[in-house]
Amino acid sequence: MKLTDNLKRNLEPSRILRRLELLAFFLALIATVTLTVIGVVRTNRDAGPYDAIGTVTLTRVGSAEEDGYDEDSAVCTVIYRRIVGEDDDGNPVFGETDGFPCTVRYSYAEWEALPEGATLVAFGYRFESGVTVAFEYPAHEPAVRDAVRDLQAEVAMPCFNAAIALLLLTLSIEVVTFFARQFSAYEKIWFLSIMVLACAVSIALPEESANGVSGIWIMLLYLLDTFLNILCELLISKQSKWNFIVSVAVEIVEILVCIVLMYRFATMLTTLFFWLPIDILSFINWNRHKDSEEAELTRVRRLTGWQEVLVLLGIALWTAGIGYLLSGLDIHTDLFGGNEAIANLVCYLDACASAVGIANGLFIFFRFREQWVAWYISAILEAVINILAGQYVLLVLKVGYLTNSTYGYIKWSRYIRTHRTGAEEKREFF
Repeated sequence: MKLTDNLKRNLEPSRILRRLELLAFFLALIATVTLTVIGVVRTNRDAGPYDAIGTVTLTRVGSAEEDGYDEDSAVCTVIYRRIVGEDDDGNPVFGETDGFPCTVRYSYAEWEALPEGATLVAFGYRFESGVTVAFEYPAHEPAVRDAVRDLQAEVAMPCFNAAIALLLLTLSIEVVTFFARQFSAYEKIWFLSIMVLACAVSIALPEESANGVSGIWIMLLYLLDTFLNILCELLISKQSKWNFIVSVAVEIVEILVCIVLMYRFATMLTTLFFWLPIDILSFINWNRHKDSEEAELTRVRRLTGWQEVLVLLGIALWTAGIGYLLSGLDIHTDLFGGNEAIANLVCYLDACASAVGIANGLFIFFRFREQWVAWYISAILEAVINILAGQYVLLVLKVGYLTNSTYGYIKWSRYIRTHRTGAEEKREFF
């Protein structure tokens, strides 16, 4: 009964707005389920009987620069397809479901010796539905049908991407619907706007597979990271201790992203050994410093000048040391197109971002307003990394960081001016 009463207290007071929010929620949910079913059906549909049609001549898709392999790569995957025409500029156009797609795995030495536009004589199979696949060697029926299923999943990827985007948008609508009284009109508009923009970008710019993981799963992680991060940021700006519960989920998702993409190991280790423990400790500390007038608020304060100098010095030393160590690691990823200079630059940017992140975590633990300045710096550094890595959907999250940091800085500054004195801040260490 208490749960029901609490839900009623949080619901949107306006019946018209409540109905509109619920309508949007159910429409998005129905669309999510529909697109998921369509994607599953398209992926698993029976292509019918097939015939072996002998050998077909296929051409390498893409170039060495686009493949992005280097001497650290044990296995180099190359895709071949049949050319079905030319575009207006005379470039070859490859068939999709009718292009006899064939995936061949090479050693690095074999891959390096492949010429641009290399051809392959493969064994082709044509299904009654018109779908075609090919293999370097003659294949048995299970392998042929598995290849068709993978091809159909690739074709159905826009459905899955749209379903994932709508699923996260549905969760966003649910948050502002069932906790309506906890958020102002601006906060609702900001939250939903960032999610709508992230969903639109995810559909327009789908992620490619990386390190053997489907782009569908990578996109799900990106959107989930965006959803959890902006919700956490919003709760921090509202001086709510519950942001740390959401933050734990954020850290888990970001660790998964680092593992899947095989990059940003400084950030991953910082998340694992610093952010997860500091989130738990911060929840306890914020719970001890409730505002005397509003229990949902936490008392906040500001840094002194000498504290700021020490923080900047620590960030500089951490960036130089950790960046140097990371740039020396022998780790390969599909990101950055094999460009070693960019990969090393990202190591230093990642080290700096992790240092700023540690400072930010301490600022949040000690309830310092300067954490919003750290969010600005962190957002800019991570935006540069996202651009270099081609992770454009995550740029939406950085827009959310920058706009909410402005909002949070203003709110915290206003609170400090009206609730605190300098003497009180100095006496209160934690």
